[in-house]
Amino acid sequence: MAIVCASRELWLAQTNCYVVAAERGGLAAVVDAPPDPAGVAALLATYDLVPAALLVTHGHIDHVGAAGALARSTGVTAYLHPDDDWLVAEPEVQLRALFGMVPDGEWAPPERFDPLADGQVLEVGGLAFEALHTPGHTPGHCCFQLAEHGILFSGDQLFAGSIGRTDLPGGDYDTLMRSMADKVLPLPADTRVLPGHGPETTLARERATNPFLRELIG
Repeated sequence: MAIVCASRELWLAQTNCYVVAAERGGLAAVVDAPPDPAGVAALLATYDLVPAALLVTHGHIDHVGAAGALARSTGVTAYLHPDDDWLVAEPEVQLRALFGMVPDGEWAPPERFDPLADGQVLEVGGLAFEALHTPGHTPGHCCFQLAEHGILFSGDQLFAGSIGRTDLPGGDYDTLMRSMADKVLPLPADTRVLPGHGPETTLARERATNPFLRELIG
C-alpha cells in the first residue's frame, strides 16, 4: 500500500505537522497540531484529506496549540496520554513562560482528549497506529508507530543527531533514556524516523551516529 505521508513545519518552533492517509482524498490522521490552524488545514487540503483523528505526541504548546481549533472546526477526535493532561489544561501558563504574555489566537484545548495507553492501536482510514508511551521529554510523551510501513513518528523523543530536551517541567533525562532503550532501540533498524522537529532520519543512522543512542548501545 502506498500511503500519503506529508509534513509541514509550522509556527515559531518550526514544529513538524504530519498528515497520514492510505490514499489521497481519504481519511487522515494528523500527528501533532502546532498553533497554526490555517497551516494544518492547508496541509490537509493539499492532499484532499479529511481528518479522522488527531494524534498528539505530547502536551507542549508547539505540538498541541491548534488541537482545540481543529477539533471544533472538524469534529476530529484528539488523542493524548493522560499523564500530559496537566500541560494542556492551562495553555496560557506555557505561553506566558515562553513569551511573557498570551499572544492573540484560539488557545482553548478541545473539550476532551481521548486517552492514549501504551500499546494501544488506533485504526485510522485503514492504517494502524500503535502508541508507544515514551516518557522523559514529558510524562505523557508518546511515539506513534506504523509498523506495517516501517515508520515511527517520534515527536520530541528522538531527532536526527539528538534527543528531546529534559529541562522543562515534567522532563527527566534518565526516564527518556529508559524509554529509548525499552521502546525505540528494539525497533527494526530500517525504521523511518519522522520527528517533531527537523529532518527525517532512520533508526540505523541514529544508532550509528547519534551520541545519545551510542551511549545506550555502548
